[in-house]
Amino acid sequence: MRAMPELVPPSSQYKHSFIEAVREAQASGSGLGDTLKWDVAEMEADFDRVLTELRRYEPGNELPDGFVHSEALWLVDGETYLGRASLRHTLNASLREFGGHIGYEMRPSARRQGHGKTILRLTLGRARELGLDRVMISCDTDNPGSRGVIEGNGGVLEGEFTLDYHPRAIRRYWIRL
Repeated sequence: MRAMPELVPPSSQYKHSFIEAVREAQASGSGLGDTLKWDVAEMEADFDRVLTELRRYEPGNELPDGFVHSEALWLVDGETYLGRASLRHTLNASLREFGGHIGYEMRPSARRQGHGKTILRLTLGRARELGLDRVMISCDTDNPGSRGVIEGNGGVLEGEFTLDYHPRAIRRYWIRL
């Protein structure tokens, strides 16, 4: 019997698969934000630094101005890294406008297989454990995959918005926990 994908904290156990996923995203040009900028050689040389960087906003750590406590979570299936989520414990004005409580990204080879719905469902469960009663999440209006994932997990549309600093219109959703 095959195990179901699970949500775990970033760990060196998945180093090889995570770095492989970063290479995939960079080769396809379809990573979110920092993924496309990561230096794979540096990651391979000092993966502990990568893990420390990913966990820098966890509760107990001092936050830079404008940041909120959050945690990085990885969706894995056995030893295979499938994707990542960021769960922000609170919203500030900037996150309320764009980004919300949860952001997620699937590695290119794991897309269109239902893993997006799984990572969001499991991240919502973690948000419940933290005591959140509802979360905000946003996606670009031209991203039907993300829209389906959010709506499939109970997302209720707040509206569509255009932001001066983002190149595409976004949809903002709320999910009651």
